[in-house]
Amino acid sequence: MAVIETQLDTQSESYQSNLREMAAAVDEFRSIERRVIETAQSKAPRYIERGFIPPRERLSLLLDAGAPFLELSSLAGYMQDEDTDGSGAGGSYIAGIGYIGGVRCVAAVDDYLTKGGSIGPMGGKKRGRMLAIALENKLPMVNLSQSGGGNLKLAGDTFGESGQGFAMQCRLSAAGIPQITVVHGSATAGGAYQPTLSDYLILVRKQSTMYLAGPPLLKAATGEIASDEELGGAEMHSEIAGTNDYLAENDADGIRIARDVMKKLGWNKNLPVRPVVNYEAPLYPKAELRGIVPVDPKTPFDMREVIARIADGSDFLEFKSEFDNGTLCGHIDIEGQACGVIGNNSPITARGAAKGAQFIQLCEQSGTPLLFLTNTTGFLVGTEPEQAGIIKHGAKFIQAVTNCKVPKITIIVGGSYGAGNYAMAGRGMAPRFLFAWPRSVVSVMGPAQAGSVLRQVAEAKVLRSGGELNEETTKAIHAMEQKTISDMEARSNALANTARVWDDGLIDPADTRAVIAFVLGVCREGDERTVNTNTFGIGRL
Repeated sequence: MAVIETQLDTQSESYQSNLREMAAAVDEFRSIERRVIETAQSKAPRYIERGFIPPRERLSLLLDAGAPFLELSSLAGYMQDEDTDGSGAGGSYIAGIGYIGGVRCVAAVDDYLTKGGSIGPMGGKKRGRMLAIALENKLPMVNLSQSGGGNLKLAGDTFGESGQGFAMQCRLSAAGIPQITVVHGSATAGGAYQPTLSDYLILVRKQSTMYLAGPPLLKAATGEIASDEELGGAEMHSEIAGTNDYLAENDADGIRIARDVMKKLGWNKNLPVRPVVNYEAPLYPKAELRGIVPVDPKTPFDMREVIARIADGSDFLEFKSEFDNGTLCGHIDIEGQACGVIGNNSPITARGAAKGAQFIQLCEQSGTPLLFLTNTTGFLVGTEPEQAGIIKHGAKFIQAVTNCKVPKITIIVGGSYGAGNYAMAGRGMAPRFLFAWPRSVVSVMGPAQAGSVLRQVAEAKVLRSGGELNEETTKAIHAMEQKTISDMEARSNALANTARVWDDGLIDPADTRAVIAFVLGVCREGDERTVNTNTFGIGRL
C-alpha cells in the first residue's frame, strides 16, 4: 500500500474560500438544470389531457427503478444560437446511460416540452454524441421520440452534416447493437427516418404518425387530400405498410413494450461472470474535493489531493516520481477497478512528456484504462525546454495518448490550455468519456496572455508602418486587448464549453469517484462484449 497522506488543511481560510466558490459554481449549473425542468413541467398539463406522458416521467417508466442513471450533456445548447434565456439547455433531449430490464443502455427521450422538441445545432451534436457512445461501448439504445424536428431557422448552417446521425444509426445496426424507438407523437420528413432506421419500432394507436409529407404539404405539392391516419397513422403502418413492429395502446404501453423487447434480447447472456470485488473507500471525505481547486487559477495545487479522494483506500502507486514531479503517473483502483492515472502539478516538461508516454504504453500492455486529471497551462516554453526537446517529447506524448487502445476517461479539474489539452486527452483525442468540474477552463491560452500577444502584435504593426504609439493608438490597442480578454473568458469557461458539447457534462467534484467508477464499468463491459455484426444493418422489410 502506498497511501497518500493528505496535506490539505480544511480549516484554512484558503480552503474555505475555494469551497465557497466551487459550491456557488455547482449551484449555478444545478439551478440551470432545475429551471429547464420547471419550465418544461409548467407546460405539461395540457399535454397530459391529450394522453401524453411528460418526458421525464417517460424516462422514469423506461428505466429500472432504483438503478443508477448517469445523465449526459444536460446543458448542451445553453445560451447558444436562439437560446437567449437559458431555457433551451439540454438541446430538447434528455439522454444518458442507465438500466432497462437489467441491461445497461443509452436511454434518450425527446423533450417535447422544451422549445417544442425542436433540434438546433447543439441538440443535434448531443444526439450524435449519444450514438457515438452507444457504438463505442456496445450499448443498446432506446429512444422515446416526439420531436418537432430540425429548427428550420438554423438548418442552413447544419444541413450539410445532418445525415451523420442517420449514418451513425446504420453503423450501430451493422455493428450488431440494437436500437429500439417508441414514436409517441408525429415523425415527419427527415424525422421519420430516425425511428425507421431503428431495429425495433413501436407506434401508439391513434397517437403516432409517420410520413415524409404531412397532409398540408401533400395537398400543396400534389393536390391530394388525406387524413393523418390514412397517410401515416400507427394502424396503417402496422397493418398495410408494414413499417411498424409493435402497436401500443397508449404512451405507457409503448414504454412497456420497449422494456419487454430489451428483456427478450438476452443481451447479457454471454458476458463473463465477474467475481465480487471488495474494496476500501477513500480515507478522506468526497465532499473535500470541492475545496481543492484554488480561487485564483494561477495558484498551484497538488493533484494527489484529488487522487486521495477518489482512489480505493487512497492508495496510489506512483510511477517515476523522482524523474519528474510535474506530470503525475501511477496506478489506482476505483471501486475495485484497476486504473492508470495521469495528472498535472505543473506545465508539461520534456521529462514529463516522456514519462507520460512511457506510462501510457505500460497501461496499453496490461490493458489498464487511463484516467486523465487535467490542470495544465500546456507545455513548458523557453530556451531550456526547447533544447531539452520539448517538441519531440511532446509529440511522442500526444501520439501515445491518441493511439492507445485502452479506454481513456478525462476529468477537466482546472485549466486545460493549448497543446496540453491534447496531451491530456481533450475532446479532440476522443476519450471514451470526458467530464468537467465547474470553474474549469478549456482554451488555446489564457485570456490575459492572448490579449497581451495581440497587443504586442498591434504595437509592432503600428511601428512598422511608420506610425507612433500616441495616446489615440494606445487607447485603441488597449481596448482591443481588453475585448480579447473578455471575449475569451466568456467563450472558455465551463458553462460555455459544456454548452457546445465539448464535454459529456459538468459534474459536482464530490461525485467524481462515482462517475468514474460508473463509466469504467461501461467501458469494461463494452470491451468484454461480443456482438453479431452484419454488413448493412437490419433492413425493415
